[in-house]
Amino acid sequence: MADQLFEQLYAEGILSEASLDKIKERDGRQLFSVHWEIKTLMYLAVLLLSGGLGILIYKNIDSIGHNVILVFLVLVSAGSFFYCFKHKAPFAINRVASPNVMFDYLLLLACLTFITFIAYLQYQYGFFGNRYGLASFIPMVVLLLTAYYFDHIGILSLAITNLAAWLGIAVTPLEVLKANDFNNTTIILSGLLLGALLIAAGLLGKQRNFKSHFEFTYNNFGMHVLFISGIAAMFHFEQVYLLWFLLLAGMGFYFYTKAISERSFYILLITTLYSYFAVSYVVVNLLALISTYGLGPVYLGLIYFIGSGIGLVLFLIRTNKKIKADDSIQ
Repeated sequence: MADQLFEQLYAEGILSEASLDKIKERDGRQLFSVHWEIKTLMYLAVLLLSGGLGILIYKNIDSIGHNVILVFLVLVSAGSFFYCFKHKAPFAINRVASPNVMFDYLLLLACLTFITFIAYLQYQYGFFGNRYGLASFIPMVVLLLTAYYFDHIGILSLAITNLAAWLGIAVTPLEVLKANDFNNTTIILSGLLLGALLIAAGLLGKQRNFKSHFEFTYNNFGMHVLFISGIAAMFHFEQVYLLWFLLLAGMGFYFYTKAISERSFYILLITTLYSYFAVSYVVVNLLALISTYGLGPVYLGLIYFIGSGIGLVLFLIRTNKKIKADDSIQ
C-alpha cells in the first residue's frame, strides 16, 4: 500500500524519479529475522562445548585426575545455575519468557554438566552401588523441577528421557540389562504405562492451566512410546496380536481426533505412519496364512503395498488441506 502511495505521488509530480528510486531501493533492503539461526548456533555451541570437554577429559584423564574433573563439573554446573537463579523471571503457572539470550543456554549447560557429574560419580566410584536406578532418578527429579521452575521445554525433554531410563532400570532385572535383552514383556508393558502417564500428565496440565504449553512435549514423547510399545507387543505376543492391534486402532483414533481438533499435521503424520505399520503387519500375517496358494499371496501383497502407499499419500494430502481450511476459518 505504501508503494502505491509513492507511485501516486510520483504520477502527480510531487515526488521526483530519483526520490522514488531511492525509496524503492530502501524498501528492497528490509531487515529480516535471524532469530532461529542464532538460537540454533547457540544450542550447537553448548553441545559442542560439553562434547569437547568430554573428549578433553578422556584424552587427559591420567594427568588431570578424577577428583579435579568432578570439581570442575560441579563448578560449571553451580555457576550456571547461580546465573539462572539470579536473572530468572518470577515464577508463573503460564508461559514465562526468558530474561535474555544467554539464559536458556546456560541453564541447558548447567543441567548437562549436572547429569555428567552424576554419571561420572557412579561410573568411576560406584557411588550408588548396585542401585543403578538412583543414578537416573536423582537427575530426573532435578531436571523436572528445573523445567517447571525455569519454564524450559528443552529441560523437560531431558527429564522425560531420564524418567524413561529410570523406569526401564527400575522394572527390569539386572540380568536382562546385562544381556541387552529388551524383547521383554516387562519392558513392553512399562513402555505402555509410561506413554499413558505422559499423555495423562500433558492433559492434566492443560486442564488445570498449569504450564499448559508443556502438553505438546508430553504428548509427543507419550505418543511415540505408546505406539512403539504397542507395535512391539504385536510382535512379542504373536498369538494374540489382533488384540494388540485393536488397542493400537483405539490409540490411532484418539490421536487422529486430537490432530483434527488441534489442527496439527505433525500428530496426524505420526499417527498415520504408526497405524499404517500396524495395519500392514496384520495384512502380511493374513497373507501368510494363505501362502500355500502359490504366488497369489505374493501378488496380493505387492498390490496392497502399492495401493496402500498411494492411498496413504492421498489421505495425508487431503487431510492436511482440511486442517488448513479449518485453520483459515478460525
